[in-house]
Amino acid sequence: MTAYYVGIDVGSVSTNLVLLDEQEKVFSKLYLRTQGQPIRVLTEGLKLLKNVAGKDYTILGAGVTGSGRQLAATMTKADIMKNEITAHAIAALHCCPNVNTVFEIGGQDSKIIFICNGVVSDFAMNTVCAAGTGSFLDRQAARLNIPIEEFGGYALKSQMPVQIAGRCAVFAESDMIHKQQTGHSTEDIVNGLCMALVRNYLNNLAKGKTIKEPVVFQGGVAANVGIIAAFERELQVKITVPEHYDVMGAIGAALLAKEEVKNRATTFRGFDNLNSEFVAKSFECNNCANKCEVVELMQNNCAVARWGDRCGRWSSMDNEVKEKKVEKQKTATLA
Repeated sequence: MTAYYVGIDVGSVSTNLVLLDEQEKVFSKLYLRTQGQPIRVLTEGLKLLKNVAGKDYTILGAGVTGSGRQLAATMTKADIMKNEITAHAIAALHCCPNVNTVFEIGGQDSKIIFICNGVVSDFAMNTVCAAGTGSFLDRQAARLNIPIEEFGGYALKSQMPVQIAGRCAVFAESDMIHKQQTGHSTEDIVNGLCMALVRNYLNNLAKGKTIKEPVVFQGGVAANVGIIAAFERELQVKITVPEHYDVMGAIGAALLAKEEVKNRATTFRGFDNLNSEFVAKSFECNNCANKCEVVELMQNNCAVARWGDRCGRWSSMDNEVKEKKVEKQKTATLA
């Protein structure tokens, strides 16, 4: 019987899943577009993983990360839930044990992680400015009528990149249109856009900080050879792109799950128990001036989890229910 660890990374743009074998090698991976429907996409992704796993398998552990990690953890009963910084750092150390700096650029946010002696020493995130994320390139590729998969190739053909303002996505787009109108080649404009994204990323996340080699580049944007070349030109360092750059968060979650379940059985609910109807909704708590927006996950019309409250008023109720269930199970076992 083959044993696997499941890693899940639910983000705003993509939902990534991996099956890691006991030797910590990627047996299978999925990169799915979230499309604003994380519940449906996660359910479909887990069903696809089940088909890939075959008939004779066992799941030893499951971990989740990403902006939708609380949703995923509740749906799957994962063994561990960690933030993206931890998951990406663990994955980077797995593929490059002596890594010092991690670049991660996704569709809606970007991160930089500094690692010293195998431990995260500092990090920064950009969740505000679109000009430093993959969505910026997606929009400009669409405007230029270039498939995003070919975007980086155009940049490498450039002879002289044009200067494009990279401080703001709106200004960058206006600047790009102006460069088109003045007759610059598509290749030079694309290269200028890649340089603009890199400058925005470094100015927002790495300003005043020392970037030490080895540098590992992760996230969907790492597929863009134009961005890799722009980073290397700007920093004068070698950029390493892992084999599974697009699902590194999920790999990190799976590795964390393996560590978590060393001396116990997994709580993962299994691929066959995902037929329940999950619905997420939100409400505003008026108990204090914070007026928190609380997210409530319903399973078959019953609330199974809540999060988003700063004081724990609603989420603590779920913890109390879970503790009572565990105590009841212990009592039943002893009887």
